[in-house]
Amino acid sequence: MMKKTVLMLFVGLLSLGIYAQETAKIEFKSETIDYGEIEKGSDGVRVFEFTNTGSSPLVISSVKSSCGCTIPKKPEEPIMPGKTGKIEVKYDTNRVGPIRKAITVTSNADTPTKVLKIKGNVNGPGAK
Repeated sequence: MMKKTVLMLFVGLLSLGIYAQETAKIEFKSETIDYGEIEKGSDGVRVFEFTNTGSSPLVISSVKSSCGCTIPKKPEEPIMPGKTGKIEVKYDTNRVGPIRKAITVTSNADTPTKVLKIKGNVNGPGAK
């Protein structure tokens, strides 16, 4: 309960900062991760790296996947101006076939919604 209260106060203060023309800006190193050709059961964890290029702390409020086979993990702490952060994505590589998924990132940045993509192909046993 205390964490929620502190977060709400922090978001409220950020609102005042936005009013004063100070904003957070999120800049991803890449907005698409290509798994390429991978084998069934291989490591499905990949990372989207980003930088807060704005002048206010960046708060990622939610990260959602287009399906249950992809589990994204957002940073819990605000990302200060000039600092970098990571969004970890784990794809279930036990599902054979093409990978085409979207991850929607919602934040307090000047562009509040960003859509990231993962793509590739999971080969089954004996695939060449």
